[in-house]
Amino acid sequence: MLELTIDAPDRLIKVAHALSSEVRVNILKLLNNRKENIVDIAEKLNLPISTVASNVKVMEDAGIIMTEIRRASRGTMKVCARTFDDIHMNLNVNVGYNNPNCYQIEMPVGCYTDCEIHPTCGLINNNGVLKPDDEPSAFFHPTRMSAQMIWFRRGFVEYKFPTLTVPNAKIQSIQFSMELCSEAPRFDHNWPSDITVWINHKEIGTWTCPGDFGDRRGKLNPHWFPDNHTQYGLLKTWKVDESGSYLDDVKISEVTLNDIQLKMNTCIHFRVGNKPTAEHIGGINLFGKELGDHDQDIIMRIIYT
Repeated sequence: MLELTIDAPDRLIKVAHALSSEVRVNILKLLNNRKENIVDIAEKLNLPISTVASNVKVMEDAGIIMTEIRRASRGTMKVCARTFDDIHMNLNVNVGYNNPNCYQIEMPVGCYTDCEIHPTCGLINNNGVLKPDDEPSAFFHPTRMSAQMIWFRRGFVEYKFPTLTVPNAKIQSIQFSMELCSEAPRFDHNWPSDITVWINHKEIGTWTCPGDFGDRRGKLNPHWFPDNHTQYGLLKTWKVDESGSYLDDVKISEVTLNDIQLKMNTCIHFRVGNKPTAEHIGGINLFGKELGDHDQDIIMRIIYT
């Protein structure tokens, strides 16, 4: 798996350029699970050898294929192989990681303080599925604190984050990021769910998740994690500043910092769930830092001056 991030733009641009040609994509298809020499590639794609060679060089420079020189019946030949089967591009800008005026706290997904849960539902920690599954009362058992993944077909979970910024600080924005997806029977990539976020009991906005993802194993999932289960989610970031509310930096509502009254509360209430009136009540899978694709729990960041 090749991991690319927008915070390392040079590598991202080079790989994106290497993938931007139909010729190069067709070469990658030929290299699926096997090696090919440049002459054979040119013959199969009905292209000049020089054209194949120049395109192979672009992909080799980007690091997505590798080549080696082998002896042939007449001289030598260049043999090509794919370097990666999967390429993941993370386009979320990690605002605040290197900002000295950033207060950040990471909340385990099992440390919710309130919930309303409807089956199908369950929790998983490092020992497996917490029993009994599909039982909402299990969400109040103390073992929930160790959960690395929770899911429910309808309802919400709510967390309380402490506010510990420096005295007299002026807050510029508050952000919450988490990995999540819909909750379908087993998994279903076409299973929309209208997922809403509230901060301090104020509705911030709704994102329609397209589905429940299980076509491949999550990058962090251990060997014992079941194959027929939801495997990974999407990393989403909600942000509120003085101009409004944003999802992955796209404005979704007019709710501002003044509306959520951060200074008026000793803690920050963060709720995620399905509204009873939503068009698509497709549930939620919420991932901790040891399952899914992203090594994080629920992260709150407050940027201030």
